[in-house]
Amino acid sequence: MGNATNETTKKTNWLDAIKAQFKRIIWPTKEEAARRSAVVLAVSVLLGVIIAVLDRVLLLLTDVIISL
Repeated sequence: MGNATNETTKKTNWLDAIKAQFKRIIWPTKEEAARRSAVVLAVSVLLGVIIAVLDRVLLLLTDVIISL
């Protein structure tokens, strides 16, 4: 019987610790979240373009080498 009480106490302590951690979180404002999302989107698009250009260049180089 003491084992079940111990389990309940552990779960309660664990939930209390999680609640305490959530209270310490500093959530970003809507403006900060929008700005960070825009940066992530811009970097993703830029990297996509860079990868596409590199792919095209490597494809052309491969075609040149194969045609020799």
